[in-house]
Amino acid sequence: MNGSDDRKIEIGSETIRDLDITRKWTMFLSVIGFIGTAAFLISGLFTGIFLSVFDTSREGSGIPGWISFIAIILITLLILFPVIYLFRFSKFAATAVKTGDGLKLKTAFRNLKRYYVFSGILVIIALVAYLLVIISTFSSMAFVKGLG
Repeated sequence: MNGSDDRKIEIGSETIRDLDITRKWTMFLSVIGFIGTAAFLISGLFTGIFLSVFDTSREGSGIPGWISFIAIILITLLILFPVIYLFRFSKFAATAVKTGDGLKLKTAFRNLKRYYVFSGILVIIALVAYLLVIISTFSSMAFVKGLG
């Protein structure tokens, strides 16, 4: 549908009820997502601090602590963005259901679209990473088998 094609869709009361139920569940899931993201961040930071404080090795082996902190922050942001989009969908959908505001409904669905696009991209990245790990594992096994 292009920008000049403004077709109208009427939403019935049953669809509004379904949207209201959906937005309640997305609110629940987004709140759980915020709690889980905060728990991940806090536990990751405490683990990083713990490992830094109790690092008894004199050698420069392992990953430096500051890289761990940056990785934790980046992973937290990757987890947080879809949760924010889901939360915003729920908030705008709630307003749209209560007031019948079509603009709020449009904004709600825009955030839902962003949630799925972001989540889909993360899944694609994870699948590619898994594929690379599988390929490198089999390559390593073939190399090791060739040595023996």
